[in-house]
Amino acid sequence: MTDRRSFLKQTSLLTASALALPAWDSVWGEALLKKSNIKIGYSAITWGGKDEQAIKDLASLGYKGIQLRANTFGPYRNKVSELRDMLQANGMYLCMFSSGNVEIDPAKEASTIDMHVAHASFVKALGGNSMQLTNSARPKDRAPSAEELKRLATVMNEIGKQTADLGVQAVYHNHMHQLGETPEEIDQIVQGMDPRYVKLLLDIAHYKQGGGEPEKAVIQYKNMLHALHLKDTKPADTKSGYKFVELGQGRVDVPAVFKALDKIKFKGWAVVELDGVPDPDKTAYSCAVTNKEYITGTLKNPLS
Repeated sequence: MTDRRSFLKQTSLLTASALALPAWDSVWGEALLKKSNIKIGYSAITWGGKDEQAIKDLASLGYKGIQLRANTFGPYRNKVSELRDMLQANGMYLCMFSSGNVEIDPAKEASTIDMHVAHASFVKALGGNSMQLTNSARPKDRAPSAEELKRLATVMNEIGKQTADLGVQAVYHNHMHQLGETPEEIDQIVQGMDPRYVKLLLDIAHYKQGGGEPEKAVIQYKNMLHALHLKDTKPADTKSGYKFVELGQGRVDVPAVFKALDKIKFKGWAVVELDGVPDPDKTAYSCAVTNKEYITGTLKNPLS
């Protein structure tokens, strides 16, 4: 069980650290965001925990935004400046942080909120302002109930209310095999989200795999849309029957998604988030190259 007192103490320390930092994150981050409407970030998840290498590789390819995961919290929470300096030295901005799962069990609510609030302080200290929330509690033998979906939204609202006090936006990430797999489930969750505290991070491949059309979701949720995850999906000989692949390699109509983003005049981060290297002859770096070529070539969208 999460040590509530420890998390709250850590949160206070990180908040103090963030307040003591110079204004580089706001000035530099603002300048970054003014260059174009859709900013392209990239998630370090594909590097399997080798975050320092991910930062260097992505910077060398011209990406300016990176999404880090909660695995960085443990080793860097007491040396935030070291990770922050690494990002700054490579010209990288923390465009999103994967904060982890939201428990809907009432007995775990307090510890869940404390964990995400501690992560929000960490994000703020690193110069970021957004963190994603997921949930792994999907029942194995049935669809989630309306009460479970509403409960997830309720807990996320409370988390978002507290992270907002730190200047960090909480966003809900739709995901296969979790609460919010199908468009109908996602809609129930979004309807329960308080727009003052929780926004939507639309993963276009998960949404497609769950039975929806992501370009339509962009329009439907234009007032809730804060960020996107970019990747593709295609049928495969795997346990799930599909695998996530580079942009343009699967069934997602990515150009249609970008047309929809243009239609709603979306301004924000679209983060390439390829969970793993899809084929044995590829690397995290080569996948990042392929995705860059698709974004800048096919979509004609600059990285920054």
